Amino acid sequence: MRNTLFTSEAVSEGHPDKVADQISDAILDEFLRQDPESKVACETFVTTGLTVVGGEVRTRGYVDVQEVARRVINRIGYNKAEYKFDGDSCGVLSALHEQSPDINQGVVRSNPDDQGAGDQGMVFGYATNETDELMPLPLVLSQITLQELAAVRREGLTMTYLRPDAKSQFTVEYSPDRQPVRVHTIVVSTQHDDFDTEKKMQSIIRNDVRDILLPRVLKRLPVRLHSLFDNDYILHVNPTGKFVVGGPHGDTGLTGRKIIVDTYGGRGAHGGGAFSGKDASKVDRSAAYAARHIAKNLVAAGVADEVLVQVAYAIGIARPVSIFVDTCGSSKVAYSDAELGEKVAQLFDLRPAKIIERFGLKYPIFERTAAYGHFGRDYVKEPVTLYYNNGKTTREVEFFAWEKLDFVPAIKQAFGMD
Repeated sequence: MRNTLFTSEAVSEGHPDKVADQISDAILDEFLRQDPESKVACETFVTTGLTVVGGEVRTRGYVDVQEVARRVINRIGYNKAEYKFDGDSCGVLSALHEQSPDINQGVVRSNPDDQGAGDQGMVFGYATNETDELMPLPLVLSQITLQELAAVRREGLTMTYLRPDAKSQFTVEYSPDRQPVRVHTIVVSTQHDDFDTEKKMQSIIRNDVRDILLPRVLKRLPVRLHSLFDNDYILHVNPTGKFVVGGPHGDTGLTGRKIIVDTYGGRGAHGGGAFSGKDASKVDRSAAYAARHIAKNLVAAGVADEVLVQVAYAIGIARPVSIFVDTCGSSKVAYSDAELGEKVAQLFDLRPAKIIERFGLKYPIFERTAAYGHFGRDYVKEPVTLYYNNGKTTREVEFFAWEKLDFVPAIKQAFGMD
């Protein structure tokens, strides 16, 4: 059998679609900061000199949409007029209106635990043991590369020509038994200042990516993965030769257009629903987090090397209509995948209200999920400021709680693995 190649891409926080995602999630956070029962479906469109926010909201809070959008745009790094899109001068239009009562009646119930799903649909969760994050290696490498590129840009010590928009892509070679063998191809495209001839700019940026950026990426990786970079990989940097015009001026951005980047980089599967701008009553978001939590805990417990979980819902109904588990032929236990699905249904309460409670999804935790992926991130607890009932309070909340491995002991016990 021959080795195979698999590729995943990622985009930076300055990519126009990610700008839109971050604005949508920042607005969601501000509604939740004032009213934890807010129901929000917020979409953002960005283009040259303009940001448009639209969608449906049901809340007791008030959000200054202009202020939030401008803060996010400036934080990302679009703060110069020459970018043709900057936080201080771009137009910001709001077209938010009240949520449909037909949707609301299926979500809000007298018994909170009976809260129905905000829509029909299916979601997927995935995990693999090929990285410490239990995420696919090509996506992890792509995301880390852009995180380091953004760090270099903000430090302002080297590669001082960098602008916010960027993309990366890693192709990894796998053995027939699905083990990563080496990094085959790396693609990095980064927006930059116009500082010399096109040929010289491309040469300088390529050398800096190779000599400055990629060594920083290696430092972020466990030593066991360093051997995958054997200096025989193919490197493409700004393959078109020039990337001065970028961000929303170079391409329009819309909320929800980077769902594969947000999840597993094309590994596993995706139900099709986007995350950003949606409160947790929308199972597109909350149940996708729950499915990832299940898959990750199953792999961490040693049930399988690779797990794909599907959960499906009907609008207004609390309990899933189906739960599906696929161990991709990597199961380590004496149970069929169908039996694994039955065990999952017993171990995990997948009603929307219980998912929201388990992960603390009524708190303003979503803006930071909107760039560099929703999964494989570090679980942390941090204080946040809340303005409930016109009063100010501070509470410690969980970020990326769906990445916790808190169900590993229960899974091991259920499968007799203690």
